[in-house]
Amino acid sequence: MRNPFVLAALASVLLGGTAFAEPMFNRIATFSVPLNLPADRDASKKTVAEIIAANEAGTLLAYTDGEQKALGLIDITTANAPRPAGFVPLGGESTSVTILGDKAFVAVVTSGDNFKEPTGHLATVDLKTRQVVATCDLGGQPDSVTLTKDKSKIVIAIENERDEKLNKGALPQLPAGNVTLIGIKDGGIDCASRQVVDMTGIAAVEPTDPEPEFVDVNQDGLAVVTLQENNHLAIIDTRTGKLVAHFPASTVDLKGIDKTRDGQIKPVEELKGVAREPDAVRWLDNDRFVTANEGDWKGGSRGFTIFRKDGTIEFDSGNTVDRLAIQLGHYPERRSAAKGSEPEGIEAGTYGNDRLIFVGLERASLVLVYKDEGPGRPPRYLQALPAGIAPEGLLAIPQRNLFVSASEADLGEKGGPRSAVTIYERSEAPAAYPTIVSTEVDGAPIGWGALSGLSAHATLPGRLHAVTDNAYSPSRILEIDATQKPARITGETTLTSDGKPVSHDVEGIATRPAGGFWLASEGNPEAKDKRTQNILLRVSAKGEVQEEILLPEELAKQATRFGFEGVAVTGAGADETVWLAVQREWKDDPKGKAKILSYKPGSKSWGVLHYPLTTAASGAWMGLSELTFLGNDTLAVIERDNLFGAKAVKTLATFSIKGVTPAALGSATIPTVEKKLLRDLTPDLMKLGGYGLDKVEGMTVDKDGNLFVVTDNDGVDDSSGETQFLALGKIAH
Repeated sequence: MRNPFVLAALASVLLGGTAFAEPMFNRIATFSVPLNLPADRDASKKTVAEIIAANEAGTLLAYTDGEQKALGLIDITTANAPRPAGFVPLGGESTSVTILGDKAFVAVVTSGDNFKEPTGHLATVDLKTRQVVATCDLGGQPDSVTLTKDKSKIVIAIENERDEKLNKGALPQLPAGNVTLIGIKDGGIDCASRQVVDMTGIAAVEPTDPEPEFVDVNQDGLAVVTLQENNHLAIIDTRTGKLVAHFPASTVDLKGIDKTRDGQIKPVEELKGVAREPDAVRWLDNDRFVTANEGDWKGGSRGFTIFRKDGTIEFDSGNTVDRLAIQLGHYPERRSAAKGSEPEGIEAGTYGNDRLIFVGLERASLVLVYKDEGPGRPPRYLQALPAGIAPEGLLAIPQRNLFVSASEADLGEKGGPRSAVTIYERSEAPAAYPTIVSTEVDGAPIGWGALSGLSAHATLPGRLHAVTDNAYSPSRILEIDATQKPARITGETTLTSDGKPVSHDVEGIATRPAGGFWLASEGNPEAKDKRTQNILLRVSAKGEVQEEILLPEELAKQATRFGFEGVAVTGAGADETVWLAVQREWKDDPKGKAKILSYKPGSKSWGVLHYPLTTAASGAWMGLSELTFLGNDTLAVIERDNLFGAKAVKTLATFSIKGVTPAALGSATIPTVEKKLLRDLTPDLMKLGGYGLDKVEGMTVDKDGNLFVVTDNDGVDDSSGETQFLALGKIAH
């Protein structure tokens, strides 16, 4: 499905055009949720930031942390410097929140995993004292809360969710959920006014078990409710508590998508009759609303849909959401057989005269921004915002030109990023993200991610090559045009051997003076397959593997799983020398010294130097991620630790090989090079407003002496998918 509005937007926004010169959002701060934990809580334990709300001034945020069974507060009076502002224990799993005046109303599930007897209540939190001052029993498990626009009632979707482990999550699983209305009296909840709206008997999928998921109310007092598993939508008049309309969310046929988990991003497949199964929903005006079609049980159409309140479908995004994620390097290939990018969150806000739609992609960790062009016209894509991992809560704060996303994934136990709240500001400044995108070839965007190494074109300034690691297969060499902003991936070459595609864990690439490339493939000596060994590959310009060079046995037996990470080449012809950076110490290395290996193709001889690693912080490690030749007998490396944030170490360093002779294998003495700091990259990463990426993995200098650096997004696996391609200009060394 080729959609004209997306194609036009890509030409104007992604690829640097100016057809739509208008205000853009840029990320200005990221708040790490564990910072809000009190001293008596273990900060290493899992946290989440799920649904988020703000006070009327837009200076205080409140987010639900179901893992910690609490409500977290963030002071954003200074938006680019958010501060912890409170932590309120709730005695149960918090699922949703809304704010009125100095009170936060929080949905709390108290039944835990008891799906047969769900219980919950609505807690009132005094935002001045940071205390729960009232509760109202809801008779079930609440999932979404919102206020009517006149502030007279709270509307609550009581889901009474199913046990997904029971009978493979099949419906029905009673008791049935409902929609509950509670009046507001003197600024607080009037529990005695509680009114239950029955939602059974309306959905065709399983009428006895509606499972209301998300609710929103328009200016006319009409509440739209998603019945996600039932692929159904309902309209309730909150003034009377009457169900006034309901209709199926229907299905969609998808073409030009990737539906197969196979290590390749190939959007050339199709699915028919996919149930939308919408999750979040927001009114655009009094007559239209928009849904995020995440899917849950059987469906998930990978997009968003604009409905009229009579059930008419005005617009559906089709395949464009997944295709945008692919072009931006955020597509989660491992979710191809499930729900792709998985749009889950939706928000709408009016900024000046612009009604904007925000679509949160849970698995791609992106927020897509569109402009609502009004009834009967498709929304126009504006930009994509990098988020924390798995954004769920989306919040427009137009009174301050701010937008906020809350990300529920916390990978601290895996050594990854923590859950986060990200703040963006709308201004006249151009969009800073993305920094690199792919173009279409034969009608489909080039899939990419996990950029693990860079090299420069031999003769063309601003033209680069990149490799992807084993997050994808088969291995490929990508062509990059860095003369444009954002940089563009314009082509790809598949690695082949005897005419067949091959896969390696390629971590480094160097352009050969004689044509073609040297590639460094990282190995794992614990595996028996030789392709998991460290291999130096000589490859033609067409991607044909011409030679596979293994380490000599006496060297290979010292290897650990932290192997080849970068490759560079000096000299030409008989003087050609290939240099390889080993990530961390091997078994025979002194602590704090990693190997720089040399290989002379002419004599097939190996040599070794030592590189002195900076001492890592406690609990972290330090290693090398890239190697490149700068000229004048000078090599440069990326030296980095495995930490995130402002205290992490991400540096470029140089060392001279002039007069330095690598030791022969087995030598008792190995020369240690003298390193010199070229650039500290941590400030470059932190000024981007994110959590401070850890995997700085690619570096090269082009024909004109311009320095480029790129981060590896791990193929969007346990990662936000964010890639930063840094054009750092001329270097002096």
